[in-house]
Amino acid sequence: MTSEHIQEYDDAMIALLELVWGSGYMSPGGPGEIKMIVDGVQLAGKKVLDIGCGTGGIDQFLAKTFNPKQLVGIDVEIGLIERATERAKENGLGEQLRFKCVEPGPLPFEDASFDVVFSKDAMVHIGDKETLFEEVFRVLSPGGFIVACDWMSGTDEPYSEQMTYYIKAEGLDFGMASPRRYRAAMTAAGFADVQITDRNDWYGPLAHKEHEALSGPLYERIVELVGREFADQEIEVWRALTVVVDSGELRPSHMRAHKPAA
Repeated sequence: MTSEHIQEYDDAMIALLELVWGSGYMSPGGPGEIKMIVDGVQLAGKKVLDIGCGTGGIDQFLAKTFNPKQLVGIDVEIGLIERATERAKENGLGEQLRFKCVEPGPLPFEDASFDVVFSKDAMVHIGDKETLFEEVFRVLSPGGFIVACDWMSGTDEPYSEQMTYYIKAEGLDFGMASPRRYRAAMTAAGFADVQITDRNDWYGPLAHKEHEALSGPLYERIVELVGREFADQEIEVWRALTVVVDSGELRPSHMRAHKPAA
């Protein structure tokens, strides 16, 4: 299947996610969470790769706040790339930001092309974590950093009934793994000083507030945007999400590491 045929995030899904999480954001936390992910890593004047850039809102924030030399956002959905490109141009960031639709598989860049690799809740769609981090390591310059966040699973054992139900309800292509597997894959790829920071205590209460907002004050607006059937379906998805976040089987986590200098 080519990237042009992949479309998990259609107009209705994008509209709902941005209503909950903010324009250009397709996962929770907003600017505050992004600052935490990149805290202490130099971005100014650097070449940055964003894996799974979505509609590009995070990249605009990174460009305006940290002034990288160039930021390249990649995604497998052409519709998302088109939105990201258009929004960057509208905000005068067309030279600093570049967006590229890619095929699933090896990253289409030369070795040591970037100083920093960033990703926000997108690696969950890539099941082969070992190959993923080998590729990230390859495209990073010596001394470069990976700074990211992802939806992780509490264990690599078979899913519970609740987790199975949640993933089926989401209808998205998830390839989850535990923090232990992420750490092992990053270490095997050659990364040093691997750090994984659990964010479940932060997101648990927030997920409940999001569900309450969707089924309460935001409900009629959602219906206007995406229709009642889709709105009701997504409210049920959020309810199912709160269950597996509360149980700890779904665990958003930050990660960072660096490629040793040559």
